[in-house]
Amino acid sequence: MLMTKLQHLKTRGKVRFITLGKTDIEVSVICLGAFAIGGFAWGGNDERDSLEAINTAIDSGINFIDTAPIYGKGLSEEIIGKAIKGRRDKVVIASKVGLVWHVQKGDYFFDYPNGGKIYKYLAPESIQYEIEQSLSRLGTDYIDLYQTHWQDSTTPIEDTLSTLMDLKKQGKIRAIGASNATIKQLKEYNNAGELDADQEQYNLIDTEQEKKQLPWCKENKVTMLAYRPLAAGLLTGKLGPEREFKGDDRRKGDPRFSVKNRTKINSVIEKYFNPIAQKYNLTVAQLSVAALVSQDGVVSLSGARNQNQVEENIKAGGVLVEKEDVEKLKSAIKSLNL
Repeated sequence: MLMTKLQHLKTRGKVRFITLGKTDIEVSVICLGAFAIGGFAWGGNDERDSLEAINTAIDSGINFIDTAPIYGKGLSEEIIGKAIKGRRDKVVIASKVGLVWHVQKGDYFFDYPNGGKIYKYLAPESIQYEIEQSLSRLGTDYIDLYQTHWQDSTTPIEDTLSTLMDLKKQGKIRAIGASNATIKQLKEYNNAGELDADQEQYNLIDTEQEKKQLPWCKENKVTMLAYRPLAAGLLTGKLGPEREFKGDDRRKGDPRFSVKNRTKINSVIEKYFNPIAQKYNLTVAQLSVAALVSQDGVVSLSGARNQNQVEENIKAGGVLVEKEDVEKLKSAIKSLNL
C-alpha cells in the first residue's frame, strides 16, 4: 500500500517534490538548511565538508537550499555560490533579508559574537543594498525565494513588500516569503501583494503553528518551511540524560533540555516512535522529519554540515508517513505537556 502511494508522488532522485506557493517552482520537500554552513553559533565550519554536503544534496535530488546573509555574515552564501557554480539551473536558492549590520537602524536584535550590532531592518533602501550583496556572494543574478528574515516594527509591511515586488519585476527574485511572522503580518503581506512561503519553527514538539499559521497557509496556497524540525535534537532519540551541554551550546541551562524533560521525551520515543520508525525502515530522526513533510504544503529545513548528515536527511524526503501514524506521534508528545 505504501509503495502504491509513493508511485503517484512527484519524485526526483530519492526525494519527493511539491510546488512552492502559488508559483510554478518545484522544490524538494527536504531543503538543505545552510545556517551551520556559515559557522555562526555552530563552532565554525569546514569549507570542504560544506561543499561536499551541498553537492551531495544536489546529486541526490535535493534542489532546495536555504541560507541568509547573517549566517556567518555572508559566509554561508559565499560557500553556496562556490558549490553551485556551473550548476545554478539545478537549484532553487532561498535567501533572506532584514538582519543587518551595515547600518544601525530599525529594531536592535542582538550583538554579533565577533563584534557589531545586528538590527531588524526592512526599509526599501536597505533591501536594495542587501539584495546586491547577496547576489554577489551567491554568484548569481537572481534569487528564487527572497524572505524577510525577522519583522521590523519601524517599517510598514506595504513599503517592504512594494520593494520586493519591484525586485521581482526586475527579475532579481522569483518569489517572496516571510519568516518569524505573526498571522496578522502574514495577512498584511498577502493583502499588500503576494506571499508564497512562511518560514517558522515547527516540529512534532513545537506545534503552535498548527493552530493558525498552518491552516492559513494551506487556505492561501503558502508553503510552510519548517525550521528546527528535530527540536534541536530532542526528536532524534540520541539526547540521553547523561549528555552535558558545554561551552556556547544554546541548550545549556534551557529548561526544555533538562534531564527530566529528556528522560520523558525519550520514554515516548522508545514506546511510540521506535515501532513506527521500524515500520517505515527509518531512524527516529528521519521519522520525525518524514512525519512533518508528509503533511500537505510542508517543507523541512534540514541542516547539514557534511555528506553523512545530508544522506541521513535525504531518506526522510522519500517516505510518505500515513496520517494515522503522524497523529499517533503528535498525540504521544502532546501527552507529556512539555
